[in-house]
Amino acid sequence: MTTPDASARPPGAREPGPDPDRVRLLEAVRLPFSGARREILTAVIGLLASIAIGSVLMLIVGKAPGQVWWAMLSDTATDPSLLGQALYRATGIMLTGLAVALPLEAGLFNIGGEAQVTAGVVGCALVGTALPGGTPAVIAIPLCLLAAAAAGGLIGGAIGGLRVARGAHEVITSIMLNAIVPGVALYLGNRALFRNGTTTGAPIASGAELPQLGLGGSSANASIAVAVLAVAVVWWLRARTTWGLAWRAVGQSPEAARTAGISVGRVRIVVMTAAGALAGLAAANFVMGNKHAFEEGLGRGSGFAGISVALLGRMHPIGVVLAALVLGFLSSGGVAVSTLVPKELVEVLQPVVVLAVAAAVPLVRRMEAAR
Repeated sequence: MTTPDASARPPGAREPGPDPDRVRLLEAVRLPFSGARREILTAVIGLLASIAIGSVLMLIVGKAPGQVWWAMLSDTATDPSLLGQALYRATGIMLTGLAVALPLEAGLFNIGGEAQVTAGVVGCALVGTALPGGTPAVIAIPLCLLAAAAAGGLIGGAIGGLRVARGAHEVITSIMLNAIVPGVALYLGNRALFRNGTTTGAPIASGAELPQLGLGGSSANASIAVAVLAVAVVWWLRARTTWGLAWRAVGQSPEAARTAGISVGRVRIVVMTAAGALAGLAAANFVMGNKHAFEEGLGRGSGFAGISVALLGRMHPIGVVLAALVLGFLSSGGVAVSTLVPKELVEVLQPVVVLAVAAAVPLVRRMEAAR
């Protein structure tokens, strides 16, 4: 029995294409790994791996993992004070996480969150204390927020400007400013701000204070609305505007973006300035919502925690929110189980989550390639 060859086909007959059913099947197989689903899968694998690692550590110290995890979850969810502290922690690192995620998509690594938060705290406190005592909230709150964003944006803009104008790598300049800005803040405190031999400045105007959420006397306050609004704005810019397209294009291929007519240098400066402003806004949580004054070291650590949040959230605004809530829960949940396991164990879990997510990235890519 002979097989027909191409020459046996009638003249003008089209060569058979791929089987439509097979094409649909391949597209359905690829679908779970497309876009956001790929990022969600990566985060889920990383979190499951972190739970497994944390369970092993709990077994090492002689505790039943199920008991510890349940105590952490139930106590945090049912205790208003612990829940409020989780939200307070999440609010600050939500903003610093955005300040890292935004530049990462543009091909920049902003590790200057510590300097930007400190600058925002100083700017917010200086304006807040300079306002007359009777200044209404409708004026005082926007002015303090603007001062915090401007101060943080100044540091971020300086990092971006040095990268564009002088070729100075943003990681190097960020590390330097992380040491310089807190030093300048401490100098200003000693010279003009600290009162009565303490490391705390004068209180801000009462109109600039943000109300507490009333969760068991915790530090949770209305600045969470500022953080949620910032997330919404970044998401809208990222998904719905040409600016979002421009910064992502620069992050994927600066040369291709330049060829398409995008000013790479301008995008980098604007993105770093915006990132600094986002980190500076964290001062609303620390100064306006909690301490109501400048305090040495206020907000310290939230800039570095923002790196963890951005990586865990896969650089997506919604992912940053979820990652901030997870780390806030771990921070507050550690207090809930401090009588069961050493507090250092819970502190170790936060970097473990980030490392596990990073390790999950190549695994998901191999799964995608296999599909």
